[in-house]
Amino acid sequence: MQYLSQTCPDETHKIRVARERAAELKGAIADYLEARPGIPTGLELEEKYLAAKNRIMVYFQATAQDWQDWHWQMGRRISNVEQLADLVELSEQEKADIAAVGGQFRWAVSPYYLAVSLACGKHGALWKQSIPAREEITDRRGVLDPMAEEFTSPAPGITRRYPDRLIINVTNQCAMYCRHCQRRRNIGEVDRHRPRRVLEQALQYVAENPEIRDVLITGGDALLLPDSTIEWLLSRLHSIPHVEIKRLGTRTPVTLPQRITPRLCAILKKYPPIYINTQFNHPAEVTAEARAACDRLVEAGVVLGNQAVLLKGVNNHPFVMRRLNQALLTIRVRPYYIFHAKPVQGTHHFITSIDEGLEIMEKLRGYTSGLAVPTYIINAPNGYGKTPLLPAYVQERRENKIVLRTWEKRIIPYHVLM
Repeated sequence: MQYLSQTCPDETHKIRVARERAAELKGAIADYLEARPGIPTGLELEEKYLAAKNRIMVYFQATAQDWQDWHWQMGRRISNVEQLADLVELSEQEKADIAAVGGQFRWAVSPYYLAVSLACGKHGALWKQSIPAREEITDRRGVLDPMAEEFTSPAPGITRRYPDRLIINVTNQCAMYCRHCQRRRNIGEVDRHRPRRVLEQALQYVAENPEIRDVLITGGDALLLPDSTIEWLLSRLHSIPHVEIKRLGTRTPVTLPQRITPRLCAILKKYPPIYINTQFNHPAEVTAEARAACDRLVEAGVVLGNQAVLLKGVNNHPFVMRRLNQALLTIRVRPYYIFHAKPVQGTHHFITSIDEGLEIMEKLRGYTSGLAVPTYIINAPNGYGKTPLLPAYVQERRENKIVLRTWEKRIIPYHVLM
């Protein structure tokens, strides 16, 4: 279709051209619209979730009040194959594989996330994130600390890889130990929060370095600290004049939405601005309970972002990632990053090719709202930071002219007026 820029066509012609273009644009997403019903969100799997939830509640003799208590959820994490086999039918080979992996790498999953996982389907995208797979011990490629965090810690509890921001690592505890975890070396066999003396040293380092304007509290999962510790940390950071923003790294909206209590939200509301980046990796994780947790956070003034990890067999398809990002926007979570999976020992079976990641980005840009297009990131080895990866949209450049490739793969010259 040609647009006429130098003439003044009549209104009938303009309408015809506009309708032709609208039909062309509709055709560009026809394949996605056809596939979309086969990629349900957790909201659309509610009936299956409730059935799995009821089965788990009966097993634990739990009440509805128990289910909504995050302490109850943490105390009932499924963490051994015998317990899992009571809840899910497992073959002898499956039981042997899970037990073998569990002997080397700790695992645990909250009752809530197991119910969501079963709604999505045994051996499905959520199961792969939460339940050990034989490949964790048969393919040992990779390293334990691919980002060299142990060499980027200038003070206890601190990781610093950038000029104006840093991480305070506060715990090794999670509601679920994701099978692709970048810090699985820290999980150990016992949940441990950082001692107060270590946190004091980390806060002192922040206070003594005025260029630090952005502090990320993470772990493990930052929101598994007691409310009192979260408030103490936030109040201390809030009192440091050069700290402009506080960030919290947590997967609890995904794996343990019951943790987002009114009391926690009241604490967060006191110390703005607070940003929370979570990790939804699949549309099935966008449930009614996750949505309610995100609503509570937003109402407390928290800005929500999502850092998905590109995982083979979980979300390495353009339509799955598009559906995820669109669903996140409906619950007021802005897609922020897609991380290329790090080469952590025992997780190689999750790693995709770079080309798969770039293809996903190709099928996001232009095909959906820019709000639903995160940045595709690969972490440079040895702690040298996040590096964005982009499709090649600039095909040629010389003087005041570039040649663009648009999202539709149209090649168009563009003259830069200077």
